[in-house]
Amino acid sequence: MQGDTLLGVTEPPPAAEPVSAAAGEVPETADSDVPQYRYTAALAGRIEQRWQRNWERSGTFNVPNPVGALAPADGSAVPQDKMFVQDMFPYPSGEGLHVGHPLGYIATDVYARYFRMTGRNVLHALGFDSFGLPAEQYAVQTGTHPRTRTEANIANFRRQLGRLGLGHDQRRSFSTTDTDYYAWTQWIFLQIYNAWFDQSRRRARPIGDLIAEFDSGQRTLADGRAWADLTPAQRGDVVDDHRLVYQADSMVNWCPGLGTVLANEEVTSDGRSERGNFPVFRKRLRQWMMRITAYSDRLLEDLDVLDWPEKVKTMQRNWIGRSTGAAVLFDVDGTDIEVFTTRPDTLFGATYLVLAPEHELVDRIAADQWPDGVDPRWTRGASSPARAVADYRRAIAAKSDLERQENKTKTGVFLGSYATNPAGGQRIPIFIADYVLAGYGTGAIMAVPGHDQRDWEFAAEFGLPVLEVIAGGDIASEAYTGDGAVVNSDYLDGLAVAEAKAAITARLEAGGRGRARVEYKLRDWLFARQRYWGEPFPIVYDADGRAHPLPESMLPVELPDIDDYSPVLFDPDSADSEPSPPLNKAADWVHVELDLGDGLRTYTRDTNVMPQWAGSSWYELRYADPRNPDQFCAPQNEAYWMGPRPAEHGPDDPGGVDLYVGGVEHAVLHLLYSRFWHKVLHDLGHVSSREPYRRLVNQGYIQAFAYTDERGVYVPADEVVERGGRFYLPGPDGEIEVFQEFGKIGKSLRNSISPDEICDSYGADTLRVYEMSMGPLEASRPWATKDVVGAHRFLQRVWRLVVDEETGESRACDEPLDEETLRALHRTIAGVADDYANLRNNTAAAKLIEYTNHLTKAGVTARGALEPLVLMVAPLAPHLAEELWNRLGHESSLAHGPFPIADQRYLVADTVEYPVQVNGKVRGHVTVAADADRAAVEAAAMAEDKVCAFLAGAIPKKVIVVPGRLVNLVV
Repeated sequence: MQGDTLLGVTEPPPAAEPVSAAAGEVPETADSDVPQYRYTAALAGRIEQRWQRNWERSGTFNVPNPVGALAPADGSAVPQDKMFVQDMFPYPSGEGLHVGHPLGYIATDVYARYFRMTGRNVLHALGFDSFGLPAEQYAVQTGTHPRTRTEANIANFRRQLGRLGLGHDQRRSFSTTDTDYYAWTQWIFLQIYNAWFDQSRRRARPIGDLIAEFDSGQRTLADGRAWADLTPAQRGDVVDDHRLVYQADSMVNWCPGLGTVLANEEVTSDGRSERGNFPVFRKRLRQWMMRITAYSDRLLEDLDVLDWPEKVKTMQRNWIGRSTGAAVLFDVDGTDIEVFTTRPDTLFGATYLVLAPEHELVDRIAADQWPDGVDPRWTRGASSPARAVADYRRAIAAKSDLERQENKTKTGVFLGSYATNPAGGQRIPIFIADYVLAGYGTGAIMAVPGHDQRDWEFAAEFGLPVLEVIAGGDIASEAYTGDGAVVNSDYLDGLAVAEAKAAITARLEAGGRGRARVEYKLRDWLFARQRYWGEPFPIVYDADGRAHPLPESMLPVELPDIDDYSPVLFDPDSADSEPSPPLNKAADWVHVELDLGDGLRTYTRDTNVMPQWAGSSWYELRYADPRNPDQFCAPQNEAYWMGPRPAEHGPDDPGGVDLYVGGVEHAVLHLLYSRFWHKVLHDLGHVSSREPYRRLVNQGYIQAFAYTDERGVYVPADEVVERGGRFYLPGPDGEIEVFQEFGKIGKSLRNSISPDEICDSYGADTLRVYEMSMGPLEASRPWATKDVVGAHRFLQRVWRLVVDEETGESRACDEPLDEETLRALHRTIAGVADDYANLRNNTAAAKLIEYTNHLTKAGVTARGALEPLVLMVAPLAPHLAEELWNRLGHESSLAHGPFPIADQRYLVADTVEYPVQVNGKVRGHVTVAADADRAAVEAAAMAEDKVCAFLAGAIPKKVIVVPGRLVNLVV
């Protein structure tokens, strides 16, 4: 196809196939004029394999623990100067890695390698978050056990990651699907289940403490019943209501097409499943919940002591959504509706109430028939309020919470009943509407259309009155949401907003119609899925349906083998269907005889499984002690790797992993859940750190061109050709035109590029250097395969400095370094060390390229210049560096250093260059001694030829000298 450019095809390396490998090997015969010992892709591949074998054989990256199986064999103490570096768990998908995946892994490896070379005891390991729906869906389609597919995917991931030379302690690697791992996930679940949150102490305590307080009379029941008078079943109910893990009839996202319940985060904004794009319906089901809301304040407060991106902190604060206001009671013929509002000052302006359609009081307070003269807009054409409610609930069943809140068209129905406004005593109508959610606040709002835009739009749609109670706006055209004096509000008139809030809250409290209250957007964590491929719950049920936690001796509860891995699937639009998990099919597993302390009895296992978030909520702790059969993590190992270090990090140090790198997309899911689990474990005395991750960095994305056809469907980017500035996809029926866009590399956009492709064409070290050189770690960056050659040529220059390409011999000599090279060397050492320590790998690479170019141009081959270069390159290109270090005569690996130390004498400049400005514009430059005084600098500036010519004899009115920076002549 003459004149076409095939997009996505890797440009070949700049040299022909290599002819040499490691030291001592006989070179191959070259078929071209390329020197026999040039650093090429094939040579790089052989070097990389050699050093990876050496690292594995020597246990180069194995790091000791204070105690246990990984403690030093000779009983010696571990170094106090430690560093725990962690990447976010990868999910081992069937597609394998694309070049975007290694970005964070390489960055953390560079960071870990640098600190290891400075003498730190560095823990860096990688496991796999291997439970998940993709493997289960594959099992459903093929009948293959999910474990078979998962383990094959993990093997491929390990192979691909292994090529990159990541310095992981492989002894610490595990998968969440390993039985001896999820045994501890189940154990932690039981710790949380057997705990309650003591509000007075603001921490979790063992459930046994609560029972003891009830038994002793120290704690009484809120409803006035006497603990001693309760039956065992009633006592069990009371205790269960306090647990941090509990069962509740709650509104859930039911997806018939997947046969499972989804978390809010797994539902798209248009009310469909993120996976499979099936309709999702809101319905009430009995589910396991985790009481994460008990920790709302602590989750908020401790954000202040974390070294995290402010963006992530803001996302968590918004997700938790703490707001201060008042709970107000509206009377409906003897039944109170509680409303939470952050604006009690506007209570006199409330002209109607709105309840969530799922609110528990809707059916009780709905009138039997419509009142006389009802506005037909309020009824939706229904014959009665009950019929209107039923029809409306069906109409909104498929809407997600986000869709309901963002919907611009306001809909709702009147319940035929009225409530009394406790401020002014007027009767106001009660509606249900989808923009009010059962899960936030009380599930009911007082509508103040004069000062809330959603309420204003609803009032306009239904012809409801709009009252002004805050002066300053034009409520005829839109709601006024600004500040101002209170008006039309009786005793509040003339007060400022803050004063009015305090006054009316006090009046409500005095009259028993309200109280000050703090509310949160955060909801308890739905902790159950109707799937097969997940951690089974360590819970059984007796004949009365009461839950019993299994003792630790009965863990793990392993998944049974079944013939059909699918939950019962329904018509995707069947909103009335009920979940039936696949574990129900394992009858012999479900029904068991156990002795739980009161003799052998028959129990039924829970057939739900934990969500995928469970295994990743504590994995940092298992990295610290992966081979401990008796504890999830020995206290000494947790304290060493994760314990607070106030001397190093300040008095408020919460402890945790020293560096955690991953995508910002996990800000309010994994990161919030793991913080919650860790705090419970801290409260119960299992860990010394109160946070799992002391420092967090979000890496950016690697982006590339993607292409869509006329339907908007993505097509394989590597098959697209460009011709005349337009893009085409060849096919069996000829070409079709496609359209170019730019987006994140990945499966969904069909623009993936495999790291294997780059490693084959250039070597893994080239891929490492290229990805680290593309820009700041936190920034997204465009991928361009044609640019990879630049990183490869840099490594070739480093190679040529040390190795004679014709003979393969070392070029290093013992000559002394000249002053210029010494200054260049030590500036580079200081700059690169600072860059590595602060994850600025792109600028570190730039400094190394600059220094390499200096040595090349100056023809420097002195060992004193080359050895520091090799050591500095090592974190970025470890295989090449190890090989060159070996060729320079060193028998031991450089993985543990030493990293060069800059000599401060060579960092001080002898001279300083000053730009000379005339009236603020640069007209020349002068170079003076670094210790020149003001008079000398001024004299040099006035004597500079270009400045003199510009002044043309004029005498400056003023001369401004900024030491070390500039000279400005004002004329």
